[in-house]
Amino acid sequence: MTPFAGQRIAVMGLGRAGLPAALRLKDWGAEVTAWDDRAENREAAAAAGLALRDPAQGFAADALLLSPGIPHRLPAAHPAAEAARAAGAPILCDVEFLYRAVRASGSRARFLGVTGTNGKSTTTALIHHVLTGAGRQSEVGGNLGPAALGLNMLWHEGIYTLEMSSYMLERIAAVRFNIGVMLNLSPDHLDRHGDMAGYAAAKAAIFARQAGEDTAVVGMDDAWSAAMAAGRAGSVRRISAGMPQPGGVWAEGSTLRDDAGPLLDLRGAVALPGSHNAQNAAAAAAACLALEVPRAAIAEGIAGFPGLPHRQERVGEIGGTLFVNDSKATNADSAARALASYDRVVWIAGGIAKEGGIESLAPFFPRIARAWLIGRDAPVLAATLAAHGVPHEIAGTLDAATEAAARAPEAPVVLLSPACASFDQFTGFDARGDRFRALVRAIAQGRAA
Repeated sequence: MTPFAGQRIAVMGLGRAGLPAALRLKDWGAEVTAWDDRAENREAAAAAGLALRDPAQGFAADALLLSPGIPHRLPAAHPAAEAARAAGAPILCDVEFLYRAVRASGSRARFLGVTGTNGKSTTTALIHHVLTGAGRQSEVGGNLGPAALGLNMLWHEGIYTLEMSSYMLERIAAVRFNIGVMLNLSPDHLDRHGDMAGYAAAKAAIFARQAGEDTAVVGMDDAWSAAMAAGRAGSVRRISAGMPQPGGVWAEGSTLRDDAGPLLDLRGAVALPGSHNAQNAAAAAAACLALEVPRAAIAEGIAGFPGLPHRQERVGEIGGTLFVNDSKATNADSAARALASYDRVVWIAGGIAKEGGIESLAPFFPRIARAWLIGRDAPVLAATLAAHGVPHEIAGTLDAATEAAARAPEAPVVLLSPACASFDQFTGFDARGDRFRALVRAIAQGRAA
């Protein structure tokens, strides 16, 4: 299959998604030129047989596939994006090319996209888990991983279950999501989108080009998301973690339900604690109901979901104290969801703080027996905690914080939910979470020896 024969595609950014994308596009007949600002990535691309060309030095392609992490407008456009724009070439993400290839093959496989500030990965993985458990053919990826152009081609009955970041959504042109899921919206990535209105506009692209037979699943627990329920072309299924949503899916206490009655008791879904996960479960149920998955299969799939690494992942117990890895909480709003799930915690937080720091978490400070702070902005977080009278110490490193928390546990749960980015000390939130998991296991094994 060569859906891109005769097309010239420049690929800028050759990391986890970029290099596989370039190779797949080449296999599909495109004339691909590749580039990365890092020499080691260019060397890997050349070794894989790709032609190297810096798109900023005379743009000569029909389209630019730009890595999501590279800005094309704000805060400052990358030179490659400026060159593509000057040449009148579209700037796209890999999901766009997957969609075009699938449709060019004649497949009517459905595309299901999930976005929101928080909960995207959990909800995407949960939907995939329910679908595969019900015998449906689903390929899962996108921002969650694996990259979109690393997924298998599906025929008519297949479903692409894709996590979509705002960075990806602002770079789609033809993609039509048969089911679009918008979970929630709170301030994040404002440097890339300018302000909340720009951020919301990028997220709303999950519903772009939907038709009458399509479904929009919309979270109603914040005003920005709720506003997106209006004016949709297809059917709308509203979801909530606690407010009844006639025609949709919502949590009523611990019961997940819709108009037809209860779906399941969420207390049985041990990997989905807290009201934020009630919203995630409601979204997954609404999406799967739209795909006509049987109610019993939805209930069974949600209850049996094993959870995701780095998202309230239970990594061990030491002396009766539970250690929870929520390293994916890179902003305060995400950390709030974890803090709300436990009555009393020892909190490990810190790294590179987002705008506003952790002041918004003040309602949860009474739950914190002690905070151990790490990373570059530990002093900033310490000042906020001191102002609210929260016991805290600056540990500096994750190793020191974990060892200190394990040595003198002051609550039933030790929670790593940093509320900060990780790049001051780690390559990403996943590396931070992996290190925490390894530390907990090493401490547990040392005490058992």
